[in-house]
Amino acid sequence: MTERVRAASAPAGEVPRGGRGAVAALVAACRPRQWLKNLLVLAAPATAGVLSSPEALAACAAVFALFCAAASGTYLLNDVHDAHRDRAHPRKRHRPVASGALPVPAAVAAGALLSVAAPLASLALGNLPLTALLTGYVLLTQAYTRRLKDVVVCDLVTVAACHVLRAVAGGVAVGVPLTSWFVIVVSLAALLVVVGKREAELRADREEAAGAVRPALRGYTTSYLTQTRTMASGAMIVTYCLWALDQAEGARALFHAVSIVPFIMFVLRYNLLVERGVGEEPEEIALRDRPLQLALGSLAALVALGIYL
Repeated sequence: MTERVRAASAPAGEVPRGGRGAVAALVAACRPRQWLKNLLVLAAPATAGVLSSPEALAACAAVFALFCAAASGTYLLNDVHDAHRDRAHPRKRHRPVASGALPVPAAVAAGALLSVAAPLASLALGNLPLTALLTGYVLLTQAYTRRLKDVVVCDLVTVAACHVLRAVAGGVAVGVPLTSWFVIVVSLAALLVVVGKREAELRADREEAAGAVRPALRGYTTSYLTQTRTMASGAMIVTYCLWALDQAEGARALFHAVSIVPFIMFVLRYNLLVERGVGEEPEEIALRDRPLQLALGSLAALVALGIYL
């Protein structure tokens, strides 16, 4: 019973004590909960109205799997590179590599294999632009791990760019054009999430330990990150409103217009959670916060009605 409680309460990416050996440690180090981010590959096909096609759904599923593999490879190699920092962190020290549950050679081998296999496997889809995007994603994440994560501002832009690459890859996979509205909203949303994560880390009551694990945090102030988050939120709301009000007339236009309400509620709710200091793990917020889920669900339903009705 005690082990089940520990397993249920263990943060994402960590192995509870009494785990089932190296396999369990490897799975935990792949951070399956963070695969939620890869659902961004559905964004462009969904807004283009092609998800009703079985071929499009199959292509999106394949791209989702490829990004999950590439991301897991990145997480493994990142944990190896940061193991010495993670051991100084009150929560990250329990990660499989930092804690010793996953041997470094095994993590390096699995990480390298997944990072290389994802772009190579994408060749089977016969879509060279998609392969280029996956390759660019892997190279960008490795540059982030090796250097960019320690450079102020560059770390924000790099992580946000990785999110945008996911969204662009979904559109490329099914051959739908990406509108300027789509790219701008996704880019601003990605920046909002990344800045919120950094701000939550600073707001946590362990600034000294956080700076030791993520040196770039020493270059930020809470007020700067708050201002950046506010800017991204405002620009994203304005851009989404312009897109929603620019849709075709009739019932579809009504659904798009009404979707502005849950969109704004989502942004407001997320900002509130960051102010409370709980934005360190965005995927955990998405899985646990009911008001945020309700806003997202309402937004998705209204946009779907406006596109597919």
